[in-house]
Amino acid sequence: MRTGALIVAVLLLLAGCTAEGGGDDGPVTLRFQSLAWQEESVQVNKELVKEWNATHTDVKVEYIQGSWSSVHDQLLTSFEGGEAPDIIHDASDDLADFAYGGYLADLTDLLPARLKSDIPQRSWETTTFGDGVYGVPFLQEPRVLVANATWLKRSGVRIPTPEHPWSWAEFRQITERLSGDGRYGVAWPLKEPVSATLNLSLSAGGQLFHRGADGKVTVRFEAGDEVVPRTVHDQVGTDRSASPTTLGSGGSDTLPGFFGGRYAMVPLGFSYRQQIVQQAPEGFDWQVLPAPAGADGLAQGVSPQTLSVAEDSPHQRQAAAFVDFLLRPKNMVRLALGDWMLPTGTQALADPALHTAKDDWATGTALAEHLRPAPARSVRGYAEWKDKVATPAFQEYYNGAIGLGELRERLERDGNLVLARYQR
Repeated sequence: MRTGALIVAVLLLLAGCTAEGGGDDGPVTLRFQSLAWQEESVQVNKELVKEWNATHTDVKVEYIQGSWSSVHDQLLTSFEGGEAPDIIHDASDDLADFAYGGYLADLTDLLPARLKSDIPQRSWETTTFGDGVYGVPFLQEPRVLVANATWLKRSGVRIPTPEHPWSWAEFRQITERLSGDGRYGVAWPLKEPVSATLNLSLSAGGQLFHRGADGKVTVRFEAGDEVVPRTVHDQVGTDRSASPTTLGSGGSDTLPGFFGGRYAMVPLGFSYRQQIVQQAPEGFDWQVLPAPAGADGLAQGVSPQTLSVAEDSPHQRQAAAFVDFLLRPKNMVRLALGDWMLPTGTQALADPALHTAKDDWATGTALAEHLRPAPARSVRGYAEWKDKVATPAFQEYYNGAIGLGELRERLERDGNLVLARYQR
């Protein structure tokens, strides 16, 4: 009787594992949390999940809709509660604490050689922490200037191209030339000023974060780091060529004024083109221009969108196989087109669909080779430094409340106190 009861108990336990998709010989269910939010992007992601499920009887994928606005806290809660999704969509600048905290699987030995070789090393650097790789970078976007093409043509200014961009000094002169009569040469939407400032500063040689021989990071605000902040500050406060009212705005908030002829240009992420196509009034002529170049040319920091696997997932190899499926070249192109962004993969980036003049895809694609890992990608404590120190400091500097010296002191003094707590 005891033997019979034991057999029944074992059979029930195995049945329970199979029902949950956790049995070694039963079907596996993977949970994929996507942060896609644009209608086209959500549709493509769901189509790819459906295509996978139609061709894989032993491994099924469940699509879960996440949100960019709450993903960090939501993931932290799910990690600590043991309920994290198997496949995690995020951005590279959000991975450091999760990677160092042991929440993400090291993908070094899980990914196929095809995928490893297709994505350039500079992109892999955005998801490499210590000796491990904790995400696959797959979509990225440069920050560009979206311009009122009619306004620029009438003004007679030189139109920049990726081969012959404006310098930061030339950009300042041109925005001043385009301003007057209640109109501005540029509108800077800097509600979130830190990422935009740091990533654009790479063109001028700015680094801000410096890692010593002991591996610890310190903040130093040097000459290259000054170029972009001083340009914005002087456009707003000295030249009156940048609208002061948009400094606290998000990118979408500037579009009505842009369409209404109040601003000649708006620095935006490349994917904003979709909103412009959808919202621009009939006959409005716009174009994409490269961001200004500095001592390091068109170099620009990016934090690619990433796909990671949870360390606690019992099906890491199956999860990695699904990631590989999502990021086959043709599928990566579909994801890029759905999000109006650039793929990281070299084969996908060569697709003719991403080199058309329509909607200025070709201009953005020409900038891909200049994209570099964002300066903050591997800095532990960056989120707190950004929220408590850098954001208020940059906001006050841009609106004229403090000068460059005070900005430097707060970024360095207060910033290093924050980072030191994470590096003991």
